[in-house]
Amino acid sequence: MAVSRATIVDARFKEVVRQLRRPADRRGDLDGPVRPGSGLSGRQALALFDAQLESRLLDLLARELKTRGQSFYTIGSSGHEGNAAVAAAARPSDPALLHYRSGPFFLARAQQVPGPAGAFDVLRGCCATADEPISGGRHKVFGSVPLAIPPQTSTIASHLPKAVGYALTLDRRARREGRTEERIVICTFGDASANHATATTAFNAAGWTTWQRLPCPVLFVCEDNGLGISVRTPDGWIEAALRQRPGLRYFSGDGLDLPDAYDNARRAVQWVRQRRSPAVLHLRTVRLLGHAGSDVEQLYRSQAEIESSEATDPLIATATLLVEQGYLTPKEVLDHYQTTRERLSALAEEATRRPRLRSRAEVMRPLFVHDREAIARAIPVGSPEARRQLFGEPLPEESDRPRPLAFQLNRALHDILLAEPRTLVFGEDVARKGGVYHVTAGLTKAFGVGRVFNTLLDETSILGLAQGAAMAGMLPIAEIQYLAYLMNAVDQLRGEAASLQFFSQGQFSNPMVVRIAGLAYQRGFGGHFHNDNGIAALREIPGILLGCPSTGADAARMLRTMVGAASACGRVCVMLEPIALYHTKDRYEEGDGGWLTTYPPPQENLPIDEVGVHGDGQDLCLISYANGRYMSERVAHRLRARGISCRVLDLRWLLPLPLRALEPHAEACGKVLIVDECRASSGVADTLAAHLQERLPGKVRTRRVTAPDTYIPLGGAADHVLVSEAEIEAAAIELLEAP
Repeated sequence: MAVSRATIVDARFKEVVRQLRRPADRRGDLDGPVRPGSGLSGRQALALFDAQLESRLLDLLARELKTRGQSFYTIGSSGHEGNAAVAAAARPSDPALLHYRSGPFFLARAQQVPGPAGAFDVLRGCCATADEPISGGRHKVFGSVPLAIPPQTSTIASHLPKAVGYALTLDRRARREGRTEERIVICTFGDASANHATATTAFNAAGWTTWQRLPCPVLFVCEDNGLGISVRTPDGWIEAALRQRPGLRYFSGDGLDLPDAYDNARRAVQWVRQRRSPAVLHLRTVRLLGHAGSDVEQLYRSQAEIESSEATDPLIATATLLVEQGYLTPKEVLDHYQTTRERLSALAEEATRRPRLRSRAEVMRPLFVHDREAIARAIPVGSPEARRQLFGEPLPEESDRPRPLAFQLNRALHDILLAEPRTLVFGEDVARKGGVYHVTAGLTKAFGVGRVFNTLLDETSILGLAQGAAMAGMLPIAEIQYLAYLMNAVDQLRGEAASLQFFSQGQFSNPMVVRIAGLAYQRGFGGHFHNDNGIAALREIPGILLGCPSTGADAARMLRTMVGAASACGRVCVMLEPIALYHTKDRYEEGDGGWLTTYPPPQENLPIDEVGVHGDGQDLCLISYANGRYMSERVAHRLRARGISCRVLDLRWLLPLPLRALEPHAEACGKVLIVDECRASSGVADTLAAHLQERLPGKVRTRRVTAPDTYIPLGGAADHVLVSEAEIEAAAIELLEAP
């Protein structure tokens, strides 16, 4: 039978403390340094020891509860107790993005702010109780609004890019508001995560920013215990990897020695706060009790290695310091250990009795917050005077001249930037160049580089900046240059941006809009990276709002809806813009200008539960979006010439799909052709067909036209794998002729 290392670590702490001796001639000065030369006072050291002690006992209790089936999380902070010193060196108002071994930081900060019940909150998280204050039983995270700790679910370093974005926005926002910012952003992570792509992205973005003398007050705290589950971090690797990063100041501290950890954390914090420049604090720690309760550490570490780690227990080191410096007697330490255990055990029992999430609806409640009236009220509309000064005469909606999609989207961006001072527009090439397709042309000239600016060419950094800006109180509109490029960074949407509202019950959110140029049918500029029609990665993200307009008027209205949804409901919104329709003018024949639209008044939006209805035919209903809608209308035009009455429905919204709005039109026609330009296994056709068959059994006959599951080749070869008008027309005729 395997010996419990938790039992051994617990017993060893008590045994070592019993053997300590307090010098008879020494009485600790609470207001003096806990050790000569340190900036940590005795009073602070005692408070931090409390946080360290609580953290250790919470780890032990989580494992005890697990054996009873009442706890669901046993990844602990044992050996990382030194990170409590970072909380003491920082201010409670400094936003802190904590990884899963930063429990002592969380508990130390909870001491600094009245209200939060730090240890009980952690226990309720372990027991997944519905009244746990941050996630409500959805995950065990360190998070709290009053503690300025947004919850993080990352097991790697995917929260680092948004920490950089948060830091970048703090001073940018303060300058706009005419004040001086003193806060810094702190983010913690493990040594194994320092090798992750998102970590190197964040280090690079922070360094790149400060290289240009822009403020970026972020402190990266690497808690280095030398292990990533069972994989060892080579000796000296973290220091070598982090010390030489351009633009990052390197600090190191010993997390096994509380005064050293505090003194070096304070140096790092002061550097970042005063210079508004990024730094990394390399904090030595040790991992005790394995990776988690289920981890059999003996399978990959020798007994001697495990015992060597346990011999460096930072909790013992702090207890020894306090006894030898005359602050506590060994008996006082042991009594405090026991009374704390009893107090936390009582809280643990209370946590097991608290309610749990009881239904699907209760679990999903924070996912899709959508208030149609609030969104309409939140759409920013500038005053007529300000708009006339910006646009001149006549105003865009007063002009009779129709325009293409890219032009109307550009007007909408101008309107939003004018009316909503929190908005920022950024991405690759969006500033002076105005974007690859000129959608952002003129914005920098009109609103300045403080609000419309280029980023480095890295999608992870762009989405990290968007999240950080949103969390800092701005309303970002980020551009991803091509849909295929998103795949480099999609987890910033899936695992970070969209999950925050869910795992914080809406207490934290990322109100942001991401514009992505995508889909296929470009001519003369093709190939996979510029003609991607795979949207599954976006459609599988819970809680985001995903739209895809096909005309300029709808694009303008949709962008306003997204800005309103972000502002009023904290939503993460993604607008997929069909590149091939950016500058399309004609509908049926060359020169007819039928695809151009007039600019809608600035207060108009596009409700997500409505579809675009074009025609009132009774014979055939074609359902599509974007390029598919364009082709479907052309096919319907030809079918009408043959006496077949058609109506075309434009979905416009791809997540959530406006499914109920389709039903009366499908039932009226009886025959429904779904035209999905995206890949058969990626698009929306299957969902639409299944819904109509389930909701209208025996009343409708459906057929699908989709693109095959393939990458899109260059040149004319693309025509073999893209949905064509001929294919749509043939499918329509076959469906109409079917009995």
